Amino acid sequence: MTRLMDVVASACGLLVLSPVFGLVALAVKLSGPGPVFFRQTRVGQAGRPFAMLKFRSMVVTAEAAGPLVTARGDTRVTAVGRLLRRTKLDELPQLVNVLRGEMALVGPRPEVPRYVDIYPDRYAPILRRRPGITSPCALALLREEHLLGDSDDPERYYIDVILPRKIEAYRRELAQQSFWRDVRTLAATVLPVRGLAPEPTVVVRGLEFASRSRSLADEVRASA
Repeated sequence: MTRLMDVVASACGLLVLSPVFGLVALAVKLSGPGPVFFRQTRVGQAGRPFAMLKFRSMVVTAEAAGPLVTARGDTRVTAVGRLLRRTKLDELPQLVNVLRGEMALVGPRPEVPRYVDIYPDRYAPILRRRPGITSPCALALLREEHLLGDSDDPERYYIDVILPRKIEAYRRELAQQSFWRDVRTLAATVLPVRGLAPEPTVVVRGLEFASRSRSLADEVRASA
């Protein structure tokens, strides 16, 4: 999608969803001590770092008390945070990142510098574009926390198994990107109807395929 459309859509989204923002902000504030918003450094277009915004879903000491990934059952997540993460309402403040030009509505999810630095060459093509709020790969991995929760070492599993497949999926999505694919992805994000989003293409065991009968999350689990 064009930058103009991102700006118009994010501005309209912030306006229309302002009552939701207010309710979520109140719930987060009442859930315990700490700020309403969580800011985390992510890698943006051309490798430029930026502060990605979320509604805070974890305790204020979360980053110092555990890994950068969050697995199912993580005790750092607050009661309100579990609901926000399950409904993805915690991601709404990223509309501000879109308005600022740091993100797009559709594109590869921005990663933290530590993980990008592990695969710098493979990440290079991805960093030519603005990162996005949503993508076919992100929609397929909505239950990523469950995958991580099944591992004895969630961070190692993320680095060794999930992240390489994300990178491959993102690179192929960018190669296939078009206006109508972006529209389908946005529609599937707002209206999670099965089969609406473009199917993510991934590489597993050296074989390229489009995930059809099973979700990307299932394929990642099977290939581990």
